[in-house]
Amino acid sequence: MTPAERTGARTPEAADVISGARERIDALDDRIIGLIQERMAVSSVIQEARITSGGRRVNLSREMEVLGHYSEALGRPGTTLAMKLLELCRGRI
Repeated sequence: MTPAERTGARTPEAADVISGARERIDALDDRIIGLIQERMAVSSVIQEARITSGGRRVNLSREMEVLGHYSEALGRPGTTLAMKLLELCRGRI
């Protein structure tokens, strides 16, 4: 398969641009995944400390702060993203 076929581009130049940009996206995705995994680990420490001290596993007011932060930064899709991130970090409630 040629680069143009892989990218959907109609010229070799465009295929090169797309290929380079996709490599950058792949690298960004790897960093994002690593950051999410790190966030999950930190969240686990917080949950364990909260539960050990007699508190609940989830702090809903904190989750609302996180939702607001993502919503302000990214709009409505940010809220959806934050919900999924919170679900990954604390599990379903």
